[in-house]
Amino acid sequence: MKRFHVHVAVANLEDSIRFYSALLNAQPTLQKTDYAKWMLEDPRLNFAISSSSAATGVDHLGFQVDSEEELAQLQHQLQEADISMVTQAGTACCYAESNKHWVTDPAGIAWESYQTLASIPTFNGSESAAGESANACCAPKTATVKITPQNTCAPGSGCC
Repeated sequence: MKRFHVHVAVANLEDSIRFYSALLNAQPTLQKTDYAKWMLEDPRLNFAISSSSAATGVDHLGFQVDSEEELAQLQHQLQEADISMVTQAGTACCYAESNKHWVTDPAGIAWESYQTLASIPTFNGSESAAGESANACCAPKTATVKITPQNTCAPGSGCC
């Protein structure tokens, strides 16, 4: 089953943990000196914050899956949409080892589809591959995708 993932870069981890614990009505399931994560069931959400980025705000979004089959299905969907994708096998990021597929949406937001394999003791146990810079948490640099929408919404129409 898929779990929606949101990662937010914050300036003050302690204040943010206090705020999000109250907002989510739960304490973090994982807390480090530079990172905290809430694994919620209602809604099914993996919400993470970290203080390791220079910029604050939404760092990246994604989908966490439970199996190789679900990850392969998401990879197939991205390939069918003809989206430029970066694949990482056994990569280390956010205190976890994972298999991942990364894309960047037309607005420049990194999206990660991943399956967690194991916990690790460091935030980012390996460096990005040569030529790639971490532009969102552990996200590799990917090409921004240009998608022409089928339907457009008029300003002020209430459409999202």
